[in-house]
Parts: sequence; C-alpha cells; structure tokens
Amino acid sequence: MDYDNICKYLAEQYPAEFVRWLLSDEATEIQVLKTELSAEPIRADSLTLLQTANQILHIEFQTLPASEPPLPFRMLDYWVRLYRQYRCPIEQVVIFLKSTTSEAVFTEQFAATNTRHSYRVIRLWEEDPAPLLANTALLPLATLARSNTPNALLEQVAAQIDMIEEPEQRGNLAACVEVLAGLRFEESLIRQLLREEIMQESVTYQAIIQKGVQQGLQQGKQEGKQEEARSLVLRQLTRRFGSVDQELQEQIGTLSVAQLEELGEALLDFQTVTDLVVWLDEYCS
Repeated sequence: MDYDNICKYLAEQYPAEFVRWLLSDEATEIQVLKTELSAEPIRADSLTLLQTANQILHIEFQTLPASEPPLPFRMLDYWVRLYRQYRCPIEQVVIFLKSTTSEAVFTEQFAATNTRHSYRVIRLWEEDPAPLLANTALLPLATLARSNTPNALLEQVAAQIDMIEEPEQRGNLAACVEVLAGLRFEESLIRQLLREEIMQESVTYQAIIQKGVQQGLQQGKQEGKQEEARSLVLRQLTRRFGSVDQELQEQIGTLSVAQLEELGEALLDFQTVTDLVVWLDEYCS
C-alpha cells in the first residue's frame, strides 16, 4: 500500500487542518497547488503544496528514508523551482512516517560547497499525540505518534473515529487509519478495533483500495515481480470475501501481471466469490 499517497489525500482534503498543525496559522483561504512546475513535472506521488495568503507550505511525506536523488537535494530542487514560479516564502516540512534509526531521518539540510538549504523534519514516532488526537483530520497520523502504550493509542483513535457523526467523513478517515496504522500494528488488531461496515460505506475507502491495488500492480510490472502483484490481489480478495480457496488461488497464480491488473480493477465490482469464478472462467478460458 502507498502510505505516502494516503497522507497526500489527507493534506489535500483537509488543508486548513494541516496548515494549523504545521504553521500554527488559522488561515481558511488555502489553495492546493498543482505539482507540475515549469521546468519539468515534479514527482507528485507524495508531494503536497498548500498556498495561503502569505506563503506556500510544501509537505513531503516519506515512509522510508532512502531516496534517489537524495532527499536533501530534492528539497533544494523543489524550493528553487517553487520560488522561481511563485516568488514568495516557502515553508518545507518533511514528515517521516515509519520509525527508523537511519541517519537520513535526522538530516535537515542540503550542504555542498557554498550552498546550504534547510527544511523542517518531523519524525512522527517522536511527536506528542495530543495535537493529532485533538484534530479529527489528523487522527490517522496519530496512530504513528509517540506512545508507551501504542495499542491504547490505537484504541483511542478508533473510539474517536467511531464518534464522528457524518458517515462519509467517518468512513474516509477510518479507511486512512486502517492503512497508516498498518505501519505499526498487526492487521488483526486494526480490524478488531475498526468496524468494517464504516469503511465499506465510504466511496473513498473503495478508491483507496483500488489505488493501492493499481499502484502495487504497476510496481510489480515495472520490476518484473509477478508474485508481488498476485499477493496484493489475493489480499484484496481475502479482505472482501474472507477467504479464497486453494484452487482459485492457484488459478490466479497463473495470471500475467497485465491480467492481474485487470482483475484488480474488476474485483471492486464483485459481490460474491462466484463473480470471481465467472471472471476467471471467461477471462482465462
């Protein structure tokens, strides 16, 4: 699952909440900027640009510290290109999601010869969960915050999600909690605390699942990892139907990456396992 893109979705869906958290700014007029700059397309998979009246907030979400080109250079490159186009103050914040001791997550500037460029770094596992718990839009991130009793923290997040009155918002945020909490908790615990019916009511939940399937399959195609693509489709089928018998798993295992990609799209319309059987008979006969 692409955790960075879930965070991007949250920041673009709730820009005022992220501006309040990261800039202590109560701005309400916020524009989500495109991530295409004049020189060339900027990589948009985890990059969020929020423009207030006074400045641009550039948020970079990172699951892993490894990056090519290295993250400090990318941050300088982004700043130069943003400043060239908008000519205003730019606040850059890198948010690392998954706990690690890598030196890369403690680097907060690019340095080469006479050039120095600094940016802020937030390591979520070191963050006080209180401000995140106090902001409904940030509840998914709260699952990754500092805690001596992480299971209790997850229970608290799930309880607050359950109290959200508006069904679509409740379902959307529950779906995001499920995805991001997977960086820290076992899936069985997450699903024990989050009610499946809440997420199934959410159109965004289905979109997140579909996007995760498609991105995983595309990565498998690019890297020649058919097994990774097959495993992802099987996980989605198991989530949808509870289990898939061995014969069907073996049949799915014979599919090419392109076929698995089509199945990843089709399975969102399946109502029962019979739909899967019919699809495999028609498609693979």
